[in-house]
Amino acid sequence: MSSKSFIRSWGCEFVAADVVRFRIWATSQEKMYLRIHDRNHEMTASGEGWFECQVNGVKAGTPYQFVLNDGTAIPDPASRAQCDDVNGASRVVDPEAYCWQHTDWQGCRWEEAVFYELHLGAFTPEGTFQAAIARLPYLAELGVTVIELMPVSQFGGQRGWGYDGTLLYAPHSAYGSPDDFKAFVDAAHGYGLSVVLDIVLNHFGPEGNYLPLLSENFFDAARMTPWGNGIAYENDAVRRYIADAPLYWLVEYQLDGLRFDAIDQIKDDAQPHLLVEIAERIRHEISDRPIHLTTEDNRNVLFLHPRSEDGATPLFSGEWNDDFHNAIHVMATGENHGYYADFATQPERYVARALSEGFAWQGEMSAVSGEARGVSSRQQPPTTFVDFIQNHDQIGNRAQGERLITLAGAEKTRVLLATLLMSPHIPLLFMGEEYGETHPFLFFTDFHGDLARAVREGRAKEFAGHAGHEGENVPDPNAPETFQRAKLDWQKMQHEEGKAWLTFTRDLLCRRRRVIVPLLKTARGGEGEVVQTAPGFVAVRWRFPTGVLSLAFNIGDVPVVLPEMPGKTVFAWPEASERLNPNAIVVRFAQGETLP
Repeated sequence: MSSKSFIRSWGCEFVAADVVRFRIWATSQEKMYLRIHDRNHEMTASGEGWFECQVNGVKAGTPYQFVLNDGTAIPDPASRAQCDDVNGASRVVDPEAYCWQHTDWQGCRWEEAVFYELHLGAFTPEGTFQAAIARLPYLAELGVTVIELMPVSQFGGQRGWGYDGTLLYAPHSAYGSPDDFKAFVDAAHGYGLSVVLDIVLNHFGPEGNYLPLLSENFFDAARMTPWGNGIAYENDAVRRYIADAPLYWLVEYQLDGLRFDAIDQIKDDAQPHLLVEIAERIRHEISDRPIHLTTEDNRNVLFLHPRSEDGATPLFSGEWNDDFHNAIHVMATGENHGYYADFATQPERYVARALSEGFAWQGEMSAVSGEARGVSSRQQPPTTFVDFIQNHDQIGNRAQGERLITLAGAEKTRVLLATLLMSPHIPLLFMGEEYGETHPFLFFTDFHGDLARAVREGRAKEFAGHAGHEGENVPDPNAPETFQRAKLDWQKMQHEEGKAWLTFTRDLLCRRRRVIVPLLKTARGGEGEVVQTAPGFVAVRWRFPTGVLSLAFNIGDVPVVLPEMPGKTVFAWPEASERLNPNAIVVRFAQGETLP
Protein backbone atom coordinates (compact mmCIF):
# COMPACT_ATOMS: atom_id res chain seq x y z
CA MET A 1 0.00 0.00 0.00
CA SER A 2 1.37 3.40 -0.99
CA SER A 3 2.61 5.76 1.73
CA LYS A 4 3.13 8.81 -0.43
CA SER A 5 1.94 12.24 0.66
CA PHE A 6 -0.63 14.20 -1.24
CA ILE A 7 0.35 17.49 -2.92
CA ARG A 8 -2.45 20.04 -2.60
CA SER A 9 -3.30 23.23 -4.46
CA TRP A 10 -3.71 25.18 -1.21
CA GLY A 11 -1.61 25.35 1.94
CA CYS A 12 1.99 24.54 2.79
CA GLU A 13 4.20 21.80 1.33
CA PHE A 14 7.83 20.83 1.84
CA VAL A 15 9.72 21.33 -1.42
CA ALA A 16 13.08 20.41 0.14
CA ALA A 17 14.32 19.16 3.53
CA ASP A 18 13.83 22.52 5.25
CA VAL A 19 12.16 24.59 2.52
CA VAL A 20 8.40 25.10 2.61
CA ARG A 21 6.13 26.65 0.00
CA PHE A 22 3.00 28.46 1.30
CA ARG A 23 0.06 29.15 -1.03
CA ILE A 24 -3.35 30.76 -0.56
CA TRP A 25 -6.18 32.14 -2.72
CA ALA A 26 -7.31 35.62 -1.65
CA THR A 27 -9.13 37.61 -4.35
CA SER A 28 -10.44 40.09 -1.76
CA GLN A 29 -6.95 41.07 -0.56
CA GLU A 30 -4.50 43.37 -2.33
CA LYS A 31 -1.60 41.94 -0.36
CA MET A 32 -1.05 38.88 1.79
CA TYR A 33 1.64 38.11 4.36
CA LEU A 34 2.96 34.95 5.96
CA ARG A 35 3.79 35.23 9.66
CA ILE A 36 6.43 32.74 10.69
CA HIS A 37 9.23 32.92 13.27
CA ASP A 38 7.58 36.18 14.53
CA ARG A 39 8.23 37.82 11.20
CA ASN A 40 5.86 38.85 8.39
CA HIS A 41 6.92 37.78 4.88
CA GLU A 42 5.15 39.54 2.03
CA MET A 43 3.72 36.93 -0.33
CA THR A 44 4.02 37.15 -4.11
CA ALA A 45 0.87 37.55 -6.19
CA SER A 46 1.00 34.80 -8.82
CA GLY A 47 -2.19 35.63 -10.71
CA GLU A 48 -5.94 34.91 -10.49
CA GLY A 49 -6.00 35.70 -6.78
CA TRP A 50 -3.20 33.35 -5.72
CA PHE A 51 -0.42 34.39 -3.34
CA GLU A 52 2.60 32.29 -2.47
CA CYS A 53 6.04 32.39 -0.91
CA GLN A 54 8.84 29.98 -0.13
CA VAL A 55 10.69 30.05 3.20
CA ASN A 56 13.98 28.36 4.11
CA GLY A 57 14.87 26.89 7.48
CA VAL A 58 11.37 25.67 8.33
CA LYS A 59 10.95 22.51 10.40
CA ALA A 60 7.92 20.34 11.08
CA GLY A 61 6.00 21.72 14.03
CA THR A 62 6.69 25.37 13.19
CA PRO A 63 3.65 27.63 13.87
CA TYR A 64 2.51 29.98 11.09
CA GLN A 65 -0.38 32.27 10.16
CA PHE A 66 -1.50 34.30 7.17
CA VAL A 67 -1.95 38.04 7.69
CA LEU A 68 -4.50 40.19 5.84
CA ASN A 69 -4.16 43.83 4.66
CA ASP A 70 -5.66 45.10 7.92
CA GLY A 71 -3.28 43.09 10.08
CA THR A 72 -5.75 40.33 10.97
CA ALA A 73 -3.89 37.05 11.50
CA ILE A 74 -5.77 33.91 10.46
CA PRO A 75 -5.05 30.18 10.25
CA ASP A 76 -4.29 28.49 6.97
CA PRO A 77 -7.64 27.33 5.48
CA ALA A 78 -5.73 24.25 4.26
CA SER A 79 -3.91 23.71 7.56
CA ARG A 80 -2.75 20.14 8.13
CA ALA A 81 -2.82 20.76 11.89
CA GLN A 82 -3.56 23.49 14.41
CA CYS A 83 -1.38 24.39 17.35
CA ASP A 84 -4.52 24.71 19.44
CA ASP A 85 -7.99 25.83 18.35
CA VAL A 86 -9.58 26.71 15.03
CA ASN A 87 -8.74 30.43 15.33
CA GLY A 88 -5.08 30.18 16.24
CA ALA A 89 -1.85 29.39 14.45
CA SER A 90 -1.50 26.51 12.06
CA ARG A 91 1.39 24.09 12.31
CA VAL A 92 3.77 22.90 9.60
CA VAL A 93 3.44 19.14 9.21
CA ASP A 94 5.77 16.71 7.49
CA PRO A 95 3.26 14.29 5.94
CA GLU A 96 5.90 11.61 5.44
CA ALA A 97 7.19 11.58 9.02
CA TYR A 98 4.92 8.79 10.22
CA CYS A 99 6.30 5.27 9.68
CA TRP A 100 3.44 3.00 8.63
CA GLN A 101 3.56 -0.50 10.12
CA HIS A 102 0.92 -2.37 8.13
CA THR A 103 1.96 -1.57 4.59
CA ASP A 104 0.60 -4.85 3.25
CA TRP A 105 -2.99 -4.01 4.23
CA GLN A 106 -5.43 -4.83 1.41
CA GLY A 107 -8.73 -3.75 2.95
CA CYS A 108 -12.08 -5.54 2.98
CA ARG A 109 -14.36 -6.08 0.02
CA TRP A 110 -17.59 -4.08 -0.17
CA GLU A 111 -19.82 -7.12 0.30
CA GLU A 112 -17.97 -7.85 3.57
CA ALA A 113 -18.68 -4.39 4.99
CA VAL A 114 -20.36 -4.08 8.37
CA PHE A 115 -20.06 -0.43 9.41
CA TYR A 116 -19.59 0.69 13.01
CA GLU A 117 -20.23 4.43 13.27
CA LEU A 118 -18.55 6.19 16.17
CA HIS A 119 -17.88 9.67 17.46
CA LEU A 120 -14.22 9.91 18.40
CA GLY A 121 -14.80 12.19 21.38
CA ALA A 122 -17.66 10.16 22.88
CA PHE A 123 -16.34 6.67 22.11
CA THR A 124 -13.91 6.60 25.06
CA PRO A 125 -13.70 8.55 28.34
CA GLU A 126 -10.55 10.31 27.05
CA GLY A 127 -11.99 11.06 23.60
CA THR A 128 -8.70 10.80 21.69
CA PHE A 129 -7.24 8.81 18.80
CA GLN A 130 -4.79 7.13 21.16
CA ALA A 131 -7.51 6.08 23.59
CA ALA A 132 -9.59 4.67 20.74
CA ILE A 133 -6.66 2.46 19.67
CA ALA A 134 -7.06 0.50 22.91
CA ARG A 135 -10.66 -0.39 21.92
CA LEU A 136 -9.78 -1.77 18.49
CA PRO A 137 -9.34 -5.40 19.66
CA TYR A 138 -12.90 -5.24 21.01
CA LEU A 139 -14.27 -4.09 17.64
CA ALA A 140 -12.31 -6.76 15.78
CA GLU A 141 -13.62 -9.46 18.10
CA LEU A 142 -17.16 -8.11 17.75
CA GLY A 143 -17.10 -8.90 14.04
CA VAL A 144 -17.57 -5.52 12.41
CA THR A 145 -15.29 -4.84 9.45
CA VAL A 146 -15.43 -1.06 8.86
CA ILE A 147 -15.08 1.73 11.43
CA GLU A 148 -16.89 4.85 10.26
CA LEU A 149 -15.68 7.98 12.04
CA MET A 150 -17.93 11.00 12.32
CA PRO A 151 -16.09 14.06 10.91
CA VAL A 152 -12.74 14.89 12.51
CA SER A 153 -11.87 18.10 10.61
CA GLN A 154 -10.99 20.99 12.96
CA PHE A 155 -14.08 22.77 14.26
CA GLY A 156 -14.81 25.54 16.76
CA GLY A 157 -14.33 24.68 20.44
CA GLN A 158 -13.14 21.43 21.94
CA ARG A 159 -16.27 19.28 21.57
CA GLY A 160 -18.84 18.91 18.82
CA TRP A 161 -20.31 16.46 16.34
CA GLY A 162 -17.84 17.57 13.66
CA TYR A 163 -20.35 18.62 11.00
CA ASP A 164 -19.50 22.29 11.58
CA GLY A 165 -15.83 21.93 10.69
CA THR A 166 -13.99 24.88 9.16
CA LEU A 167 -10.47 23.61 8.45
CA LEU A 168 -11.16 20.81 6.01
CA TYR A 169 -7.64 19.27 6.03
CA ALA A 170 -6.74 19.30 9.73
CA PRO A 171 -7.66 16.60 12.28
CA HIS A 172 -9.33 18.19 15.29
CA SER A 173 -6.54 19.04 17.72
CA ALA A 174 -8.52 17.90 20.80
CA TYR A 175 -8.46 14.36 19.39
CA GLY A 176 -4.71 14.33 18.83
CA SER A 177 -2.09 15.07 16.20
CA PRO A 178 -2.06 13.98 12.55
CA ASP A 179 0.37 11.22 13.51
CA ASP A 180 -2.03 10.10 16.25
CA PHE A 181 -4.77 9.76 13.63
CA LYS A 182 -2.42 7.83 11.35
CA ALA A 183 -1.51 5.57 14.26
CA PHE A 184 -5.22 4.87 14.82
CA VAL A 185 -5.76 3.95 11.16
CA ASP A 186 -2.56 1.90 11.11
CA ALA A 187 -3.54 -0.01 14.24
CA ALA A 188 -7.04 -0.65 12.88
CA HIS A 189 -5.52 -2.19 9.77
CA GLY A 190 -3.41 -4.40 11.99
CA TYR A 191 -6.60 -5.79 13.54
CA GLY A 192 -8.20 -6.33 10.13
CA LEU A 193 -10.47 -3.29 10.35
CA SER A 194 -11.04 -0.77 7.57
CA VAL A 195 -11.50 2.91 8.47
CA VAL A 196 -13.91 5.24 6.68
CA LEU A 197 -14.21 8.98 7.41
CA ASP A 198 -17.35 11.09 7.21
CA ILE A 199 -16.54 14.36 5.40
CA VAL A 200 -18.57 17.52 4.85
CA LEU A 201 -18.17 19.30 1.51
CA ASN A 202 -21.43 21.26 1.55
CA HIS A 203 -20.79 24.01 4.12
CA PHE A 204 -18.42 25.37 6.76
CA GLY A 205 -19.06 25.86 10.46
CA PRO A 206 -19.88 29.21 12.06
CA GLU A 207 -16.59 29.62 13.97
CA GLY A 208 -13.16 29.91 12.39
CA ASN A 209 -14.33 30.33 8.80
CA TYR A 210 -12.14 33.10 7.36
CA LEU A 211 -12.69 32.19 3.73
CA PRO A 212 -15.13 35.10 3.12
CA LEU A 213 -12.40 37.54 4.24
CA LEU A 214 -9.96 36.01 1.79
CA SER A 215 -12.30 35.70 -1.18
CA GLU A 216 -15.90 36.85 -1.20
CA ASN A 217 -16.46 34.73 -4.30
CA PHE A 218 -15.69 31.52 -2.41
CA PHE A 219 -19.43 31.50 -1.67
CA ASP A 220 -22.50 31.98 -3.86
CA ALA A 221 -24.47 34.94 -2.52
CA ALA A 222 -27.50 33.91 -4.58
CA ARG A 223 -27.86 30.42 -3.11
CA MET A 224 -28.62 29.48 0.47
CA THR A 225 -28.21 26.17 2.26
CA PRO A 226 -29.57 25.30 5.73
CA TRP A 227 -26.20 26.53 7.06
CA GLY A 228 -25.72 29.77 5.07
CA ASN A 229 -24.56 30.74 1.58
CA GLY A 230 -23.74 27.86 -0.72
CA ILE A 231 -20.20 27.17 -1.85
CA ALA A 232 -19.29 28.47 -5.33
CA TYR A 233 -18.00 25.19 -6.72
CA GLU A 234 -17.80 26.68 -10.21
CA ASN A 235 -14.76 28.80 -9.26
CA ASP A 236 -11.61 26.89 -10.11
CA ALA A 237 -9.74 27.64 -6.87
CA VAL A 238 -12.79 26.73 -4.79
CA ARG A 239 -13.24 23.53 -6.73
CA ARG A 240 -9.61 22.60 -6.13
CA TYR A 241 -9.94 23.22 -2.39
CA ILE A 242 -13.03 21.02 -2.17
CA ALA A 243 -12.07 18.32 -4.68
CA ASP A 244 -8.53 17.85 -3.31
CA ALA A 245 -9.77 17.11 0.21
CA PRO A 246 -11.27 13.61 -0.31
CA LEU A 247 -8.19 12.28 -2.07
CA TYR A 248 -5.95 13.95 0.50
CA TRP A 249 -7.59 12.06 3.38
CA LEU A 250 -7.49 8.77 1.51
CA VAL A 251 -3.85 9.06 0.46
CA GLU A 252 -2.23 10.81 3.39
CA TYR A 253 -4.11 8.90 6.09
CA GLN A 254 -4.47 5.65 4.10
CA LEU A 255 -8.17 5.56 4.85
CA ASP A 256 -10.35 2.91 3.25
CA GLY A 257 -13.21 5.15 2.23
CA LEU A 258 -15.33 8.22 2.80
CA ARG A 259 -18.94 9.02 3.58
CA PHE A 260 -20.13 12.23 1.87
CA ASP A 261 -22.56 14.16 4.05
CA ALA A 262 -25.80 15.73 2.74
CA ILE A 263 -24.79 15.77 -0.92
CA ASP A 264 -28.18 17.19 -1.91
CA GLN A 265 -26.71 20.53 -0.81
CA ILE A 266 -23.77 20.26 -3.22
CA LYS A 267 -25.23 22.20 -6.16
CA ASP A 268 -23.03 22.01 -9.24
CA ASP A 269 -23.98 22.51 -12.89
CA ALA A 270 -20.58 21.51 -14.28
CA GLN A 271 -19.98 18.40 -16.37
CA PRO A 272 -18.93 16.20 -14.82
CA HIS A 273 -20.65 16.99 -11.54
CA LEU A 274 -18.19 17.71 -8.73
CA LEU A 275 -18.98 14.42 -7.00
CA VAL A 276 -18.53 12.44 -10.20
CA GLU A 277 -15.21 14.21 -10.73
CA ILE A 278 -14.12 13.34 -7.18
CA ALA A 279 -15.13 9.69 -7.45
CA GLU A 280 -13.52 9.20 -10.87
CA ARG A 281 -10.31 10.74 -9.62
CA ILE A 282 -10.25 8.50 -6.55
CA ARG A 283 -10.93 5.37 -8.59
CA HIS A 284 -8.17 6.32 -11.04
CA GLU A 285 -5.52 7.20 -8.49
CA ILE A 286 -6.07 4.49 -5.84
CA SER A 287 -6.11 0.98 -7.22
CA ASP A 288 -4.12 -0.98 -4.64
CA ARG A 289 -7.03 -1.59 -2.23
CA PRO A 290 -10.84 -1.36 -2.09
CA ILE A 291 -12.11 2.17 -1.46
CA HIS A 292 -15.65 2.46 -0.10
CA LEU A 293 -17.46 5.68 -1.02
CA THR A 294 -20.96 6.25 0.38
CA THR A 295 -23.40 9.13 0.07
CA GLU A 296 -26.15 10.64 2.18
CA ASP A 297 -28.90 12.09 0.00
CA ASN A 298 -32.54 12.41 1.06
CA ARG A 299 -33.66 12.80 -2.57
CA ASN A 300 -33.48 9.01 -3.14
CA VAL A 301 -31.48 9.34 -6.37
CA LEU A 302 -28.98 6.94 -7.92
CA PHE A 303 -27.02 8.83 -10.58
CA LEU A 304 -23.87 8.41 -8.48
CA HIS A 305 -24.30 4.65 -8.02
CA PRO A 306 -24.01 2.90 -11.39
CA ARG A 307 -22.90 -0.73 -11.49
CA SER A 308 -20.76 -2.21 -14.25
CA GLU A 309 -21.57 -5.60 -15.79
CA ASP A 310 -19.22 -7.37 -13.39
CA GLY A 311 -20.83 -5.64 -10.40
CA ALA A 312 -18.00 -3.13 -9.87
CA THR A 313 -18.71 0.41 -8.63
CA PRO A 314 -17.06 2.97 -10.96
CA LEU A 315 -18.27 5.87 -8.80
CA PHE A 316 -19.87 5.44 -5.36
CA SER A 317 -20.27 2.15 -3.52
CA GLY A 318 -23.49 2.74 -1.61
CA GLU A 319 -26.19 5.13 -0.42
CA TRP A 320 -27.36 5.65 3.17
CA ASN A 321 -30.95 4.39 3.15
CA ASP A 322 -32.97 6.70 5.39
CA ASP A 323 -36.20 5.15 4.08
CA PHE A 324 -35.39 1.84 5.76
CA HIS A 325 -34.70 3.56 9.08
CA ASN A 326 -37.75 5.80 8.94
CA ALA A 327 -40.15 2.98 8.12
CA ILE A 328 -38.65 0.71 10.80
CA HIS A 329 -38.82 3.53 13.35
CA VAL A 330 -42.50 4.23 12.71
CA MET A 331 -43.31 0.52 12.75
CA ALA A 332 -41.51 0.06 16.09
CA THR A 333 -42.54 3.25 17.90
CA GLY A 334 -45.72 4.52 16.26
CA GLU A 335 -44.20 8.01 15.99
CA ASN A 336 -45.45 9.98 12.99
CA HIS A 337 -44.01 13.48 13.51
CA GLY A 338 -42.15 15.41 10.81
CA TYR A 339 -40.59 13.26 8.11
CA TYR A 340 -42.02 10.15 9.78
CA ALA A 341 -45.45 11.20 8.49
CA ASP A 342 -44.61 9.76 5.06
CA PHE A 343 -44.36 6.30 6.67
CA ALA A 344 -47.26 6.53 9.12
CA THR A 345 -49.85 4.54 7.14
CA GLN A 346 -49.09 0.81 7.15
CA PRO A 347 -45.36 1.24 7.78
CA GLU A 348 -44.88 -2.50 7.22
CA ARG A 349 -45.38 -1.95 3.48
CA TYR A 350 -42.59 0.62 3.42
CA VAL A 351 -40.27 -1.63 5.42
CA ALA A 352 -40.97 -4.53 3.05
CA ARG A 353 -40.38 -2.40 -0.03
CA ALA A 354 -37.16 -0.96 1.39
CA LEU A 355 -35.84 -4.44 2.16
CA SER A 356 -36.83 -5.92 -1.20
CA GLU A 357 -36.16 -2.96 -3.53
CA GLY A 358 -33.98 -0.39 -1.71
CA PHE A 359 -35.94 2.84 -1.47
CA ALA A 360 -39.45 2.90 -0.05
CA TRP A 361 -40.22 6.08 -1.99
CA GLN A 362 -39.46 5.71 -5.70
CA GLY A 363 -41.09 8.72 -7.33
CA GLU A 364 -44.40 8.89 -5.46
CA MET A 365 -45.78 12.17 -4.13
CA SER A 366 -44.62 12.87 -0.58
CA ALA A 367 -47.26 14.17 1.82
CA VAL A 368 -44.55 15.94 3.82
CA SER A 369 -42.88 17.85 0.96
CA GLY A 370 -45.77 17.94 -1.50
CA GLU A 371 -43.35 16.81 -4.21
CA ALA A 372 -42.44 13.58 -5.93
CA ARG A 373 -39.54 11.90 -4.15
CA GLY A 374 -37.10 9.31 -5.40
CA VAL A 375 -36.44 7.16 -8.43
CA SER A 376 -36.91 3.47 -9.12
CA SER A 377 -34.34 1.40 -7.24
CA ARG A 378 -35.62 -2.10 -7.89
CA GLN A 379 -32.88 -2.91 -10.40
CA GLN A 380 -30.09 -2.01 -7.96
CA PRO A 381 -28.35 -4.89 -6.17
CA PRO A 382 -29.12 -4.95 -2.43
CA THR A 383 -25.52 -3.99 -1.65
CA THR A 384 -26.23 -0.49 -3.01
CA PHE A 385 -28.00 0.38 0.23
CA VAL A 386 -26.43 1.06 3.63
CA ASP A 387 -29.15 0.33 6.20
CA PHE A 388 -29.39 1.17 9.90
CA ILE A 389 -32.00 1.17 12.63
CA GLN A 390 -30.28 4.12 14.31
CA ASN A 391 -27.33 6.45 13.68
CA HIS A 392 -25.93 9.74 14.96
CA ASP A 393 -28.58 11.82 13.17
CA GLN A 394 -31.61 9.75 14.02
CA ILE A 395 -30.68 9.61 17.70
CA GLY A 396 -29.13 13.04 18.13
CA ASN A 397 -31.83 14.85 16.17
CA ARG A 398 -34.21 14.18 19.02
CA ALA A 399 -34.57 16.63 21.87
CA GLN A 400 -33.48 14.06 24.45
CA GLY A 401 -31.25 11.92 22.22
CA GLU A 402 -33.02 8.64 23.02
CA ARG A 403 -31.81 5.46 21.40
CA LEU A 404 -34.24 2.98 19.84
CA ILE A 405 -33.95 0.58 22.78
CA THR A 406 -35.37 3.30 25.02
CA LEU A 407 -38.22 4.16 22.63
CA ALA A 408 -39.26 0.70 21.42
CA GLY A 409 -38.02 -1.58 24.19
CA ALA A 410 -35.36 -4.26 24.18
CA GLU A 411 -37.46 -7.07 22.66
CA LYS A 412 -38.48 -5.19 19.53
CA THR A 413 -35.03 -3.66 19.15
CA ARG A 414 -33.39 -7.07 19.31
CA VAL A 415 -35.57 -8.36 16.44
CA LEU A 416 -34.86 -5.26 14.36
CA LEU A 417 -31.12 -5.60 14.96
CA ALA A 418 -31.34 -9.17 13.68
CA THR A 419 -33.30 -7.97 10.63
CA LEU A 420 -30.60 -5.40 9.92
CA LEU A 421 -27.71 -7.85 10.18
CA MET A 422 -29.33 -10.76 8.33
CA SER A 423 -30.59 -8.81 5.32
CA PRO A 424 -28.45 -8.63 2.15
CA HIS A 425 -28.14 -4.84 2.43
CA ILE A 426 -24.93 -3.37 3.90
CA PRO A 427 -25.54 -2.84 7.65
CA LEU A 428 -24.40 0.00 9.89
CA LEU A 429 -24.33 -0.09 13.69
CA PHE A 430 -24.08 3.00 15.87
CA MET A 431 -21.58 2.79 18.71
CA GLY A 432 -22.95 0.99 21.76
CA GLU A 433 -25.86 -0.55 19.87
CA GLU A 434 -24.12 -3.93 20.01
CA TYR A 435 -24.38 -4.17 23.80
CA GLY A 436 -27.72 -2.43 24.32
CA GLU A 437 -26.39 1.02 25.26
CA THR A 438 -29.09 3.20 26.80
CA HIS A 439 -27.09 6.40 27.24
CA PRO A 440 -28.52 9.09 24.96
CA PHE A 441 -26.51 10.58 22.13
CA LEU A 442 -27.23 14.28 22.41
CA PHE A 443 -26.32 17.16 20.15
CA PHE A 444 -23.35 18.98 21.71
CA THR A 445 -21.17 21.97 20.84
CA ASP A 446 -18.59 24.21 22.51
CA PHE A 447 -19.51 27.71 21.40
CA HIS A 448 -19.49 30.89 23.47
CA GLY A 449 -21.20 34.28 23.63
CA ASP A 450 -23.76 35.20 20.99
CA LEU A 451 -23.04 32.08 18.95
CA ALA A 452 -23.70 29.83 21.95
CA ARG A 453 -26.97 31.61 22.63
CA ALA A 454 -28.03 31.32 18.99
CA VAL A 455 -27.32 27.60 18.91
CA ARG A 456 -29.08 27.01 22.22
CA GLU A 457 -32.20 28.95 21.19
CA GLY A 458 -32.19 27.48 17.69
CA ARG A 459 -31.97 23.96 19.07
CA ALA A 460 -34.99 24.55 21.30
CA LYS A 461 -37.05 25.74 18.31
CA GLU A 462 -35.87 22.99 16.00
CA PHE A 463 -38.14 20.24 17.20
CA ALA A 464 -41.52 21.35 15.90
CA GLY A 465 -41.16 18.67 13.22
CA HIS A 466 -39.25 16.10 15.27
CA ALA A 467 -40.37 13.44 17.69
CA GLY A 468 -39.12 13.75 21.24
CA HIS A 469 -39.69 17.51 21.54
CA GLU A 470 -39.59 18.63 25.15
CA GLY A 471 -39.82 22.39 24.67
CA GLU A 472 -37.72 24.31 27.15
CA ASN A 473 -36.26 21.05 28.50
CA VAL A 474 -34.07 20.56 25.44
CA PRO A 475 -30.53 20.09 26.82
CA ASP A 476 -28.18 23.01 26.28
CA PRO A 477 -25.77 21.87 23.51
CA ASN A 478 -22.97 23.98 25.00
CA ALA A 479 -23.17 22.57 28.52
CA PRO A 480 -20.24 20.21 29.23
CA GLU A 481 -22.61 17.74 30.90
CA THR A 482 -24.53 17.37 27.62
CA PHE A 483 -21.36 16.02 26.04
CA GLN A 484 -20.59 13.83 29.05
CA ARG A 485 -24.04 12.23 28.90
CA ALA A 486 -23.39 11.22 25.27
CA LYS A 487 -20.29 9.16 26.10
CA LEU A 488 -20.52 5.38 26.00
CA ASP A 489 -21.00 3.48 29.26
CA TRP A 490 -18.36 0.76 28.84
CA GLN A 491 -19.32 -0.75 32.18
CA LYS A 492 -22.72 -1.79 30.86
CA MET A 493 -21.29 -4.69 28.88
CA GLN A 494 -19.91 -6.13 32.11
CA HIS A 495 -23.47 -6.64 33.40
CA GLU A 496 -25.56 -9.67 32.48
CA GLU A 497 -27.86 -7.70 30.18
CA GLY A 498 -24.96 -6.13 28.33
CA LYS A 499 -23.19 -9.48 27.99
CA ALA A 500 -26.35 -11.06 26.57
CA TRP A 501 -26.71 -8.28 23.99
CA LEU A 502 -23.07 -8.59 23.02
CA THR A 503 -23.34 -12.37 22.60
CA PHE A 504 -26.47 -11.88 20.48
CA THR A 505 -24.76 -9.35 18.20
CA ARG A 506 -21.58 -11.40 17.82
CA ASP A 507 -23.63 -14.46 16.87
CA LEU A 508 -25.53 -12.48 14.24
CA LEU A 509 -22.34 -11.09 12.75
CA CYS A 510 -20.82 -14.57 12.63
CA ARG A 511 -23.89 -15.92 10.83
CA ARG A 512 -23.87 -12.96 8.45
CA ARG A 513 -20.24 -13.64 7.56
CA ARG A 514 -20.95 -17.34 7.01
CA VAL A 515 -24.36 -17.21 5.26
CA ILE A 516 -25.10 -13.75 3.86
CA VAL A 517 -21.73 -12.44 2.66
CA PRO A 518 -21.09 -15.33 0.22
CA LEU A 519 -24.36 -14.46 -1.54
CA LEU A 520 -23.51 -10.81 -2.08
CA LYS A 521 -20.62 -11.07 -4.53
CA THR A 522 -23.04 -12.17 -7.26
CA ALA A 523 -26.11 -10.29 -6.02
CA ARG A 524 -28.14 -8.71 -8.81
CA GLY A 525 -30.92 -6.17 -8.95
CA GLY A 526 -34.60 -6.97 -9.39
CA GLU A 527 -34.46 -10.13 -7.28
CA GLY A 528 -36.17 -8.92 -4.11
CA GLU A 529 -39.83 -9.68 -3.45
CA VAL A 530 -42.41 -8.80 -0.82
CA VAL A 531 -44.02 -12.04 0.37
CA GLN A 532 -46.48 -10.77 2.97
CA THR A 533 -47.17 -7.88 5.33
CA ALA A 534 -49.55 -7.51 8.25
CA PRO A 535 -49.66 -5.19 11.27
CA GLY A 536 -46.23 -5.54 12.86
CA PHE A 537 -45.24 -8.31 10.41
CA VAL A 538 -43.00 -8.37 7.31
CA ALA A 539 -41.89 -11.28 5.12
CA VAL A 540 -39.55 -10.79 2.13
CA ARG A 541 -37.21 -12.89 0.00
CA TRP A 542 -34.33 -12.42 -2.41
CA ARG A 543 -33.17 -14.65 -5.25
CA PHE A 544 -29.45 -15.23 -5.71
CA PRO A 545 -27.64 -17.38 -8.29
CA THR A 546 -27.04 -19.99 -5.56
CA GLY A 547 -30.46 -19.98 -3.90
CA VAL A 548 -33.22 -18.06 -2.17
CA LEU A 549 -32.93 -16.13 1.11
CA SER A 550 -36.16 -15.52 3.05
CA LEU A 551 -36.67 -13.34 6.13
CA ALA A 552 -39.76 -12.76 8.26
CA PHE A 553 -40.12 -10.84 11.49
CA ASN A 554 -42.97 -9.95 13.81
CA ILE A 555 -42.98 -7.05 16.26
CA GLY A 556 -46.77 -6.89 16.37
CA ASP A 557 -49.10 -7.93 19.16
CA VAL A 558 -50.35 -11.28 17.82
CA PRO A 559 -48.76 -14.42 16.33
CA VAL A 560 -48.69 -14.74 12.54
CA VAL A 561 -48.67 -17.97 10.54
CA LEU A 562 -45.56 -17.98 8.37
CA PRO A 563 -46.00 -17.87 4.60
CA GLU A 564 -44.05 -20.36 2.51
CA MET A 565 -40.35 -20.03 3.40
CA PRO A 566 -38.49 -23.00 1.92
CA GLY A 567 -35.04 -24.09 2.93
CA LYS A 568 -32.96 -24.44 6.04
CA THR A 569 -33.37 -22.13 9.02
CA VAL A 570 -30.11 -20.17 9.32
CA PHE A 571 -31.30 -17.94 12.16
CA ALA A 572 -34.32 -17.80 14.43
CA TRP A 573 -35.15 -15.83 17.55
CA PRO A 574 -36.25 -16.92 20.00
CA GLU A 575 -36.88 -20.28 18.27
CA ALA A 576 -37.94 -21.66 14.91
CA SER A 577 -41.69 -22.22 14.50
CA GLU A 578 -44.34 -22.11 11.79
CA ARG A 579 -46.15 -19.47 13.84
CA LEU A 580 -44.11 -16.36 14.41
CA ASN A 581 -44.90 -15.01 17.85
CA PRO A 582 -44.55 -11.32 18.77
CA ASN A 583 -40.92 -10.13 18.88
CA ALA A 584 -39.57 -12.99 16.79
CA ILE A 585 -37.65 -13.46 13.54
CA VAL A 586 -36.76 -16.34 11.26
CA VAL A 587 -34.31 -16.43 8.32
CA ARG A 588 -34.07 -19.34 5.89
CA PHE A 589 -31.96 -20.20 2.88
CA ALA A 590 -33.00 -22.61 0.13
CA GLN A 591 -29.91 -23.83 -1.69
CA GLY A 592 -30.33 -23.74 -5.46
CA GLU A 593 -34.11 -23.52 -5.36
CA THR A 594 -36.06 -21.58 -7.98
CA LEU A 595 -39.32 -20.00 -6.91
CA PRO A 596 -42.12 -19.09 -9.32
